[in-house]
Parts: sequence; C-alpha cells; structure tokens
Amino acid sequence: MASELAQQFTSDPARLAAECVQRARDLRTNIEQATRDIDAQRELPATVLSAMHHNELFRLTLPPSLGGAAIAPHLLAQVTEAIAMADASAAWCLGQASGCAMSAAFMDEAYAQQVFGPANAVLAWGAGAVGKATVSDGGFRISGRWGFASGGKHATWLGAHCKVFEADGSPRMNATGKQVERTALFPRNEITTFDDWYVMGLRGTRSEGYQIDDVFVENGLTLDREADNERRLPDTLYKFSTTMVYAGCFSGVALGIARAMLDELLKLALHKTPRGTSPMRDSQVIQVRLAELEAKWSAARAFQQLALEDAWVQMDATQKLDMPARARVRLATTHAINEATAVTEQVYRLAGATAVFASQPFEQRFRDAHGVSQQVQARFTNYETVGKMMLGLDVDTLFL
Repeated sequence: MASELAQQFTSDPARLAAECVQRARDLRTNIEQATRDIDAQRELPATVLSAMHHNELFRLTLPPSLGGAAIAPHLLAQVTEAIAMADASAAWCLGQASGCAMSAAFMDEAYAQQVFGPANAVLAWGAGAVGKATVSDGGFRISGRWGFASGGKHATWLGAHCKVFEADGSPRMNATGKQVERTALFPRNEITTFDDWYVMGLRGTRSEGYQIDDVFVENGLTLDREADNERRLPDTLYKFSTTMVYAGCFSGVALGIARAMLDELLKLALHKTPRGTSPMRDSQVIQVRLAELEAKWSAARAFQQLALEDAWVQMDATQKLDMPARARVRLATTHAINEATAVTEQVYRLAGATAVFASQPFEQRFRDAHGVSQQVQARFTNYETVGKMMLGLDVDTLFL
C-alpha cells in the first residue's frame, strides 16, 4: 500500500488530499471502540496501530518517493481533528509522528529509506536540544535524556535533539555565534525508556522519557530539520517549520475533541430529563448555549483553516512566509486550542452529572482536552508574541 499514496499524488493531488482526510474519518468507529483501552493501557493497541498503518496515516508528511503524500498543513489538521473525534491520544501521536516524518526531506534518500521505508515506520522524539552530540569520525557520539516522546512506545526509530561539541569538548558555533544543534536518529532498541507517563489526559500517547549513553550515529542519520541548505526536496510542505506543522496538528486535536463533545451533548439533550426539571431539549439555557458553543467552535476552526491554507498558498507561490503570515498561523492555532478547550469545559458542565462517569463519552475527553491545553502550542504567551509583532516590537521567533 505504500505506493498507493505516491501514485495518487502524481496523478491527482486534489483527490489525494480528499482521500487522506476521508481515510481518517472512516477510522473513527474502529478507534473509538478502543479508546478506553488506550486510556487504561497508556498506549495505542495493536488493532488501532494496524488500522492507521493500513490506511497510511503515518505517511502523510513523507515524500512521494517514500510512498508519502506531503499534504498541506491545513489538511493535516483536518486529519488529526477527525482522529481526535474518536480518540485524542491516537490523534496526538499521529500529529507528533507527522512532524517527525518531515525529517525525510532533510536526509539522503538511502538513509531516509532506512528509517521510513518499512510500512510500520514511525519516528518519535522528545522535547528540546538537551542532548550532547560529540563529533566523531564519520558521525557523532550521542548522549542525553529527553522527555515527552509522544508515541515512543510504538515508534520504530527515536530522535535526539542535541547541541554539537567538537572532539576536544568545545562547543561548535555557527556564523551567528549560536551553538550548532542537530537531531540524531537511531533504532528504538538502542534507548533506555522510563515509565514516567502518569498524567491526567492524553494518557495513551505514552509520552515517556528515554535516555541514550554514548551511542554512535553516522552523519547520514543526523540532520538540522530547519536548515534550508539541508533540505533536499522541493515540495512546499518541507519549507514549513516543524513547529508550524505541529501547530496545525495539535490545534486539530483540540478541535476534534471539542467537536465530539458538542455532538455528544446534542445527543444527550434529546433524551435526558434532569431530576426536578424539564427535558434538556426544552430548556432555553440549553438551546442558547448549544447555539453559542457551535458558533464558538466553528469560528475558531474557520480561522485555523484559513490561516493555515493562506500560509500554504503564500509558501507555494513565493517559497517563503512573511512574518505577518507566520504570526497569523500562531494566533489562529493558539486561539483554536484555547477556544476548543473552553467549549469542552462548557459542554462538560452542561452535561451535568452524566459527565462524571467514565462510562459516558465526556469524562475522558474532558481530561484529554486539558492535556492538550497545557502544551506549548496553547500557552498564552503566544498571544503576547503576536501582539508584539503587530506593534512592531522585537519578538522571539522560535514559535513563529
């Protein structure tokens, strides 16, 4: 099946995009049936992984030469939204792996094939350049400990973001005076994992920590995932930063959770009669709040999609994104996560005592939504960054 996406990419990109989103939507029932197991076992079960691999969802950001689709970020956000309506952890793992898979565009094809060639290939990595890469003959010796490796339990390869040191121990600096960073990739069996992912929400992502000690990684399995001079493929997707792609993916997760919550509240309101009151469907409070929440969700989603699609059009036409477009994506995706979280919270309250039971479709989604809300893509300082840019002030562009 790995060749199917690539074949469609060549013949009909529009059809490919539509099919990628439809495949995700078609998996909802399959994944939703496993959601309680995902939460309890803190990992994606084999049945879910098999279905996602069979439908090539982990290949959506790989290049066509590797059987991938290289789809636009706004479409990728629709995919994670669709999966999140079934299970947020599955969607989060997919979003994380999608950003990681963009590494293939920064590697020589033989090395990219080694990592991403197998049909079940998944790359995961932890947060931050907190490792140490010491220059060695033909590569680097890697040591360090990382956390938040979402999907690491089912990943076939892991990545390590590192600061680079010369063989004599001195830091390698670039032309701007900043220490050079590289990401090293290695098979999962070379790491030590830490069973430390005991959390409120997104339990199934198994975003646990891992460590490697003095492991040699050859040059071809290292990359600078943001360096234009290392990008070997011309596809528009690979001109985006992984941070921006993650923004689309993870805001899609938040929107998917909120969409499912709203849909479940509507179904509940059609038949529930709270003790001592009239049926929910006859309540003016419920009627007004349903309409308000629908508008709130729809507006946030529309802004997210518009900003991401406009960025794609600009990047495709000019090969770069100006600062206003980058800031608009940051604003739209941050806003989408926070608005979706607010919708989820309000739905939970409106569902009443029904929402507290694990057997009902609200409680886990409530927890997962708040797991998403604590991630860097949702933090309120993102608004400050955009506001500074709007006022012409100096800003830290790390998350733009």
